[in-house]
Amino acid sequence: MAKNLAPDSTRRSEKSRRAIYDAALALVGEVGYPRTTIEGIASRAGVGKQTIYRWWSSKAEVLMEAFLDLGEQAGRDAGQEQYGIPDTGDLAADLKLVLRATVDELKDPRFEVPSRALAAEGVVDEQLGREFVTKLLEPSLQLYVARLRTAQEAGQVRPDVDPRIALELFVSPLAQRWLQYTGPISHEYTDTLVDYALYGLAPR
Repeated sequence: MAKNLAPDSTRRSEKSRRAIYDAALALVGEVGYPRTTIEGIASRAGVGKQTIYRWWSSKAEVLMEAFLDLGEQAGRDAGQEQYGIPDTGDLAADLKLVLRATVDELKDPRFEVPSRALAAEGVVDEQLGREFVTKLLEPSLQLYVARLRTAQEAGQVRPDVDPRIALELFVSPLAQRWLQYTGPISHEYTDTLVDYALYGLAPR
């Protein structure tokens, strides 16, 4: 006689969590952040809203976690075992590698559509904008800080350089182009940003 197996609650919870992530990202891209609601996310995910409130207290928390998960998925798809900037000893090559991956992510509709919606809302909603920076953007920027500090220790970057300011020489122009459509983004573009940032504009 076959055993009567109880449903695996862990698998069921993970399936629901994944459905909520997908629903939240899809909705914010389709209708924008202000019109995205917990009720709408629950309906799209096929769960009760009490399920969402069991894990998160607001739609902002749902979306932040969904974005973090999306970034981790992108890393796994790219074959990255760890989330970070490699250190091969060649600073320019390492930065170019990561920025090329960033370009690919920014051009991926799964990321681009909801990310633009949240970024736009963050401009007019200061609290959301600060949360977006603190929880999503700053941890990524700190990876650049750490890599640049390693390069300083190796004598590849001037000791008086502030890594947090220096990283903006290649990260900020990319973000501006992407957000404001001031020009195309490509691997060639980010490679050039790194070269200009590391080697300067003045004749050598």
